[in-house]
Amino acid sequence: MEIKILTEKDRENFDKVSVHPLQSWAWGDFRAQTGNKIVRLGLFEKEKLIAGVQVIFSKIPHTKLTIGTVIKGIDPTPQLLKYLTELGHKEAAIFIKLEPNVLKNPKTEKTLKKSGCLLGKRLFTPTTFWLDLRKSEQELLASFTSKTRYNIKLATKKGVIFKVDNSSKAFKKYLALTKETTQRQGFYAHSQKYHQAMWETLNPAGIAHLLTATFQKEIITTWIVFIWNGFLYYPYGASTEKFKNVMANNLMMWEAIKFGKEKGLKTFDLWGREEGKGFTKFKEGYSPKVVEFSGSWDLPTSSYYPAYRSLERLRWAFLRFKTKLVKPSF
Repeated sequence: MEIKILTEKDRENFDKVSVHPLQSWAWGDFRAQTGNKIVRLGLFEKEKLIAGVQVIFSKIPHTKLTIGTVIKGIDPTPQLLKYLTELGHKEAAIFIKLEPNVLKNPKTEKTLKKSGCLLGKRLFTPTTFWLDLRKSEQELLASFTSKTRYNIKLATKKGVIFKVDNSSKAFKKYLALTKETTQRQGFYAHSQKYHQAMWETLNPAGIAHLLTATFQKEIITTWIVFIWNGFLYYPYGASTEKFKNVMANNLMMWEAIKFGKEKGLKTFDLWGREEGKGFTKFKEGYSPKVVEFSGSWDLPTSSYYPAYRSLERLRWAFLRFKTKLVKPSF
């Protein structure tokens, strides 16, 4: 197998073998707009591109050092990990974080450990939910909890209206609701500029789509979903506390499921699962399958790595404390 750095002319072929929207060429273009360096690698066999790997290097402020990430990438091979180590040295990276889009298995874990990888702080939850979109609507509805079915009917009866709306007006409402949601729930989210650049890059590429739920002529819930290689993903959602009793989110999930089926997609990845969280309980009402990925791994490429991990723990302890005193900004 040969590994090469790819250029713009390889874009179409790269996307054909990319395993996740966060490994798409458009996602790399978006992250480049936010100040990151993108390196795209192609894995070739007999001059045929069989896999693509997108590495995003983020600069550590006030230093020449970087951190690399390969998020939702392919199952890493020893050859790829060796190449990434050399690339990390070249890019002055402290480490390269890998979160393979691969279900948990002993072989992958053994390969990562043998190449010097260490378990690291996660970016994505190690488990998520998958919903089989190949089932009929009747089969899916029958699998939902009775409460979920009731809430879907209630939202419909109350007059909540679902729409796929990629307009600038709807996106502005999405930003406003995201700000409201982050402040209400007290979590850190990407900036408005980040969301704007993401949307302006991924929507024209046909990856990102905006779903809305309207009640009494007011958009009260917005979701952004991704479509990629047979999968539907639900990465972003925001809503208002106003009219929360009309159960718009339950209808949104059901309509998103039907949207995915209409597009001929096979699986709906509900993007994240954490025990005890409200959003997890909400998703469980749709009876999805729990899947576990290979986890978050750090490939150290600098002697600064131990010191960085210590500072990282202090930083997150400070941020958790800060959220108790100051509402996160957006």
